[in-house]
Amino acid sequence: MAGANRTDEGTQPPEGKHLPTATAERPSTRNGEVPHPVSVVVVTQATHSDIPEICALYKRVWDDYKGKLPEELIKTWEPSTLEFTSWMEGVTYFAARKDKRVVGVVGCSLLQGAVQLVHLAVDPEARRAGIASSLVGACMEWARRAGAASLWVEAQNRFDGAIALFRKLGFTESGTLHKHFLHEDVHLYERVL
Repeated sequence: MAGANRTDEGTQPPEGKHLPTATAERPSTRNGEVPHPVSVVVVTQATHSDIPEICALYKRVWDDYKGKLPEELIKTWEPSTLEFTSWMEGVTYFAARKDKRVVGVVGCSLLQGAVQLVHLAVDPEARRAGIASSLVGACMEWARRAGAASLWVEAQNRFDGAIALFRKLGFTESGTLHKHFLHEDVHLYERVL
C-alpha cells in the first residue's frame, strides 16, 4: 500500500480514543469451565508519542521481506520518526496494542467523501489473531463517523494475504493502476459503507 492523501479542509473526523477490541479465547474445557481471554488487542488512535514504537513495528515487518522485495520498496515503507511524523499530517493512524506493545498500525485519510487506508502493517509474530481486521474495523467506524461513503485501499498482487483480508471484510476490486508504484501495478479495493 502506498502514499497518503490529506484530509478535506474543514472536515474533522471524530477523535475516537478507544475502538473495537479483538479477543482470542481459549477453547472451553471438558469440565465446563468458562473460557477466559488469553490476550486482548486494544485499538486506539495513535499519538505522536507512539511514533518511535510504530517505526520500530514497520522495521520488524519489512525486515522479514529483505531479499524478497526490491530494496527501494522496503526503504519506502520503513519510515524514520521524522518521516512518519510527516505521514501523520492529514492522516489519522490507529495502533493495535497487545500486552502494551504496538503490534499493528493503519492510517485513514479522508478525501472527497471517501477514506483511503494506508500503511497497514501487523507484527509478523502477531499475525492471524484478528489484529488487521480490528484495525480495518476501527477505520470503518472512523469513516462512518466522518460521513464517508466508502473506504478504499491499494494493494499489489504480491501481498495476497492482505488482498484475502480485504475481500473477507467486504472489499471488492474496483480497478488497476498500471505501473503506478515503483513501476508495479496496483489494484484498488473498495468497500461502500
